[in-house]
Amino acid sequence: MGSAVAVVTDSTAYLPAGLAERHGLTVVPLQIAVGGATRDEGDISAAEAAQALKEWRPITTSRPAPERFAQVYKAAASSGAGHIVSVHLSAALSGTVEAARLAARDAPVPVTVVDSGTIGMGLGFAALSAAAAVMSGGTAEAAASAAVRRAELTRSLIYVDTLEHLRRGGRIGAAATLLGSALMVKPLLDIADGRIAPLEKVRTSSRALARLEELAVAEAGERRVDLGVQHLFASSRAETLAARLRERVPHVEDVYVGEVGPVIGAHVGPGMLGVVVAPHL
Repeated sequence: MGSAVAVVTDSTAYLPAGLAERHGLTVVPLQIAVGGATRDEGDISAAEAAQALKEWRPITTSRPAPERFAQVYKAAASSGAGHIVSVHLSAALSGTVEAARLAARDAPVPVTVVDSGTIGMGLGFAALSAAAAVMSGGTAEAAASAAVRRAELTRSLIYVDTLEHLRRGGRIGAAATLLGSALMVKPLLDIADGRIAPLEKVRTSSRALARLEELAVAEAGERRVDLGVQHLFASSRAETLAARLRERVPHVEDVYVGEVGPVIGAHVGPGMLGVVVAPHL
């Protein structure tokens, strides 16, 4: 029999291999279409997506169908779950939360759907906090509250080589204010109110990456934190940044380094580098 509370998230959490399984998380994939063929996110590699982006081939993304969530919720209930906590990427960036809520209406057990207000490892850390609450004997309410609180505490800082992919994907939001000078600067972004927002404009990529590091160190401060360093086609930069953050952040615990999948990759483009600073509860 499964846990009395099951925790579900989606593929844009980009949890390192094996981590979801160790924490009992079920991951529902978003969909991505490259050249007209639609596949689950896990069925296309980040390298394949990055190459398509470099060639400016059209890539589109879409939420999971409500039926996909319905199947997952039914399976969790059949395995013994009496309640499900479903934690997903920002509703301002995707219809995934809406699809989960539609499926929850007819689920065989109660489902609490959490809009994390973020994406990537920001979502991943929120889902892990929900799972940790369950593993320590917490209720569904405690798990949902843990996810919400971790997401609220977490800061996502993002460097992109160009805003063009965000513009094409319609996810640019307030960062559109940077477009007029996009050729002159390397933008730093963050996630505010569930949307991608402008943070700073820096003249060169080297200065932007140095500033990204400084911002992450300042955000962590003296708190006990986990860090996620995420990239697309920039593994060397990511490993270098992670090593420096391990040295400079005084109370860092886990540091996860990984490549984002094609759903995020389609909107940020190759060269993206992000740091997620997630204080402990």
